Amino acid sequence: MLIKVRRVSVPPYTVTGSLRRFNPKFTVFSRRFWDPPIKELIKGYYDAQMRNIALGREGYSLKDYALMAGGWHVASFQGGLITASGCRGDLGVYRWREEPAPILARLGWPPPQGYPLKVDDPGEASKIVKEAAKLYGASAVGICRVNKAWVYSHIYDPTTGDEKPLELPEGLDYAVVILVEMNYEAVKTSPSVRAAAEVGLGYSKMAFIASSLAQFIRSLGYEAVPCGNDTALSIPLAIDAGLGQLGRNGLLITPWFGPRVRIAKVFTNLPLKPDQPIDFGVTEFCNKCKLCAKACEAGAISSGDMSYEGPTISNNPGALKWYINPEKCYEFWSKNGADCSTCIAVCPFSDPSNKVVEEEA
Repeated sequence: MLIKVRRVSVPPYTVTGSLRRFNPKFTVFSRRFWDPPIKELIKGYYDAQMRNIALGREGYSLKDYALMAGGWHVASFQGGLITASGCRGDLGVYRWREEPAPILARLGWPPPQGYPLKVDDPGEASKIVKEAAKLYGASAVGICRVNKAWVYSHIYDPTTGDEKPLELPEGLDYAVVILVEMNYEAVKTSPSVRAAAEVGLGYSKMAFIASSLAQFIRSLGYEAVPCGNDTALSIPLAIDAGLGQLGRNGLLITPWFGPRVRIAKVFTNLPLKPDQPIDFGVTEFCNKCKLCAKACEAGAISSGDMSYEGPTISNNPGALKWYINPEKCYEFWSKNGADCSTCIAVCPFSDPSNKVVEEEA
């Protein structure tokens, strides 16, 4: 498969005036805290795990579940399960505020010469930030100006049921979007627990990379807010940052890894140079392919045309796309006793041995 990547002047998506900022209370993961039918599904999810182990189901053993627990460990206890669910950020390593000065200043020394970093060339600053992100483990990095339409409308606290309007701190006009590649051989085992362990590992890497990059930016003398699934919609930010296009499976399709990625982001006031969006024919390809829709055991992926509205309250209407059904997807997870990455595994863009990527200079 030859993938020709073009840089384009506007992001490859269409939205209407009816598009509104999304309230994360209505993600299917947040609904498990307050919506009775979804609450029941999460109970079934854990019941299925016990049943799988007892029955000796291949790919669902105690060892496999232990592997999954280890993969999720950093995300669960440092990034916070609440941030992974998208409910709210500003928790664990995703906290918004941290001492922005270099470590010597914390010990009572004055800030060093050149602090804060003077930015004469945003392009050079972008290069420095991308190099740091890749040092910390990012598979790919893009930069965009923040479109406020993608920032969540509210912060939702599932522990109390409270919600309040969300506004990013003033001046955080740039988003550094981070991709974390998932291992193809592991993802191919979906819907087994081995694939679920790889997903958890991706979330743990997200927490480490995003928080490390945020602290790097703070130590240059600027503000930085690291995020996982929380605070804003990751996929449209990634599209704006030139990292991919939206696929039929509702996921970001990248030229390099297909949908086999996890996405984190860091909002900052460090002056940066945005990347141009890209187009490599995903919409046209997905119109014909439909492999993910055929492979989805839950029937959660549409095989029809794109539309401006989705089937559930967990969808955000107003963008022209293929809307998935998160309730059907989550119901399958509940029966399976593990999450599912089958739509990622079968996507032709996922196979690293099956493509050559040519990027426009």
